[in-house]
Amino acid sequence: MKKLTTKEILKQNLQRTSPLKDHFILWLHDIRSLHNVGAAFRSADAFGIKELWLSGFSPTPPRPEITKTAIGAEENVEWKQVDSPAKAAESLKTEGYQIIGLEQTTSSVMLHEYNLPGDKICLVLGNEVTGIGEEMIPHLDASVEIPQFGMKHSLNVSVAGGVALYAFFEKFTEM
Repeated sequence: MKKLTTKEILKQNLQRTSPLKDHFILWLHDIRSLHNVGAAFRSADAFGIKELWLSGFSPTPPRPEITKTAIGAEENVEWKQVDSPAKAAESLKTEGYQIIGLEQTTSSVMLHEYNLPGDKICLVLGNEVTGIGEEMIPHLDASVEIPQFGMKHSLNVSVAGGVALYAFFEKFTEM
């Protein structure tokens, strides 16, 4: 075994096609930390998703704090700022997307037990402290949560996003 060089890793990555490329949008709503936004860009790049959306008071590039964590991924990931979440959600549904919230709700399904309802998914991540705001909940078609077993009942939003992206990657791979 030998460690791959960055050039070898890039070559391998460019030979792959992500199953999330044409069907998956990651939506960050009211994320306050520029570092969490940067980490989401980096995860979005790693999993090859279609697009990243930013709404509410989520910060947008160009910002040095985002770039520091994203390490330039914000230049490779398609993204947009959403001014009206309600109109954006309506548009997504018209295009056949299911809007799934990563949130603990009365009807959330454990992420590993969730069955894809179709091949177009928009995953919404909410605020680091309060989660997905009440104004976004009515726009969700479903909610999923990451199983947890400790005393704390949440993960950092960028960590949770990475876990969820991997879980959806696996689900799309099995389709």
